[in-house]
Amino acid sequence: MRRDRTLHFLVNVGSAGYHPAAWLDPALTPDAFIRLDHYQAVAAVAERGLLDGLLFPDIPVQQPGIARAPAATLDPVLVTSALAVSTERVGLIPTASSSLNLPYNLARRILSLDHVSGGRSGWNVVTTFEPNAARNFGVEYLPARDERYRRAGEFVELTKRLWDSWEEGAVIGDQESARFADPDKVHAVRHRGEFYAVDGPLNVTRSPQGRPVLVQAGASAQGRAFAAAHAEVVYATQFGLDAARDFARDVRGTAVRLGRDPRAIRILPGLVPVVGSTTAEAQARFDALQGRLHPDSAPVRTLARWLGYPDAVLDLDAPLPDQLRVLPADRIGPEGFFASLSRYAADTGHTVRALLSEFLGGHRVLVGTPEQVADHIESWWRAGVVDGFTIIPAVLPSHLEDFVDHVVPVLQARGLFRCAYETETLRGHLGLREPVNSFART
Repeated sequence: MRRDRTLHFLVNVGSAGYHPAAWLDPALTPDAFIRLDHYQAVAAVAERGLLDGLLFPDIPVQQPGIARAPAATLDPVLVTSALAVSTERVGLIPTASSSLNLPYNLARRILSLDHVSGGRSGWNVVTTFEPNAARNFGVEYLPARDERYRRAGEFVELTKRLWDSWEEGAVIGDQESARFADPDKVHAVRHRGEFYAVDGPLNVTRSPQGRPVLVQAGASAQGRAFAAAHAEVVYATQFGLDAARDFARDVRGTAVRLGRDPRAIRILPGLVPVVGSTTAEAQARFDALQGRLHPDSAPVRTLARWLGYPDAVLDLDAPLPDQLRVLPADRIGPEGFFASLSRYAADTGHTVRALLSEFLGGHRVLVGTPEQVADHIESWWRAGVVDGFTIIPAVLPSHLEDFVDHVVPVLQARGLFRCAYETETLRGHLGLREPVNSFART
C-alpha cells in the first residue's frame, strides 16, 4: 500500500435520499427534491465533512411509481451550477448521457461549470439504457451496448480535445496593448469520426484544473473496458470483497495494457451507511424506513424488478433461486449490478430476506455504529481494492450528517482521511494529476 494513499468520498445526491421512503421523513417537505435550499443543505454538510465531491445521478425520463414517491429530478448541470455559488471546495459532478447529447454542447456546459466553480467540476459519463429516455430525445431505438460504448469512447476523446482546444497561456489579457489571446494557442479539433464531426475550437478557455474529472458508472464488460480506457473515477457496484478485488484487478490491469497509469484511477463503489450509536439503534433506523414503504413498493418487488424478473415469486426465507441468477435475455438495465448481486447471493447463500437487509436499489447497505462502518471502509481500503466509497445516504441530509459527524471523525482519528481541504479543485482533492494538453508542443 502506498504511503501517500488516502481515502476519498463522493456523495450520491438523489432527490430526498436513496431509500424509496426517504421523502416520507417528517423532517422533509414533500417537494424537497425540487428545492434549491434542500441541495444547498446537503452540499453544506458534505463540505463540512471535507468530502471530495457531490455526484448527481440522472435518467432524463419520468420514472414509474409517482403514485407513491416523487420519481422526478432536476437537471443536474443546472443544480450543480447553482451550488457552485453557495460552496467553496466540494466537487460538483453532474451526470450526462453520451447517447442523448452532442459533444460540443456538453463539453461547453461542463467546462462552463468548471469555471463557475473554480475548477471543481466533473462529468459522470453514462450511455443510457432506458428506451423511454431515448424516445424523449427523438431516438426511437438505442444502439446495442457495444455500439453505445463505442460511441461513448469517441464522444469522450472528442470532449477532451475540445477541453484542450485552449492551451495554458492562450489568454494574454494585456489591456494596455489590447491583446487578449494568442491565436496560435487556440486550436480547431477538426474531428471526423465514426459518429461525430466537429470543427471546434471550443469557445470556453482551458479548465482551472486542466480538465474536468471524468467519472464513469458502468460495470458490465463494456463498462469496465470503458473505465480502463477513460475514467478517472469509477462509481462501481460491489457487494463482496472478492468481487471488488476482481473488478479492481480487471480495470487496473486493462488500464496498464492501454498505457495508462493504474494509480490514476479512483475506484469508489457505492455504500449506503445507516449509522446508530449502537447496532440495535442503527438497525431500528433502517427498519423504520422499511416500515414506511407502501405495499405497492415493497422491497421484494424492487429486488425482483432489478434482477429483471418483475413477476417472480420470491420466498423470503430461502436463497435466491438458481434460475434468477441467470441474466434474462430481454432484461433492460445495468448488467454490472446483476452480476454483482447474483455472485454475492451465490457466494454467501443468503436468504432473500438477508439480501434485502444488505441491498438497496443496487448498492450495499451497511448498518452499524460509527466504528463498525469505519472498520468496513478501512478493511476494503487496506485490501487495496478501493480508494474509498461513494456514500449513498438513504435520507438526505440527515443520513449524510450522521456519516459526516460520526464516521468521518473516526477515520480522521485513524489517520485515514484529511482533517482539512488541502487543494482548491476536485482533481486536487482526488489526488489526480493535471493532464497534459493534447495540443501543447512537446
